[in-house]
Amino acid sequence: MIQQVLEGYELEEGEVTPATRFGRDLELESIDLVTLAGLLEERYGGAVNFAAFVADMELEEIIELDVGRLVGHIRRCLEAADGVRSDGVRSR
Repeated sequence: MIQQVLEGYELEEGEVTPATRFGRDLELESIDLVTLAGLLEERYGGAVNFAAFVADMELEEIIELDVGRLVGHIRRCLEAADGVRSDGVRSR
């Protein structure tokens, strides 16, 4: 999904890692984050809500948001939706 958002940007292969920051490293604009949010919703439905994830963040925190933190959020959301705890044990 990140590659889809970055379509048209000139990036070298392997440039996006868990430590890659959306704002500082990829220089994504707010519209790019909106596009990413739409792709997440399209893929995961209501299970992953990007807007709710960033709602309580300060602007600087959003600028510093990295891929790994977003992936962790997605994982937690999907585990919660599936009833699986982070240690792999089903909670239902």
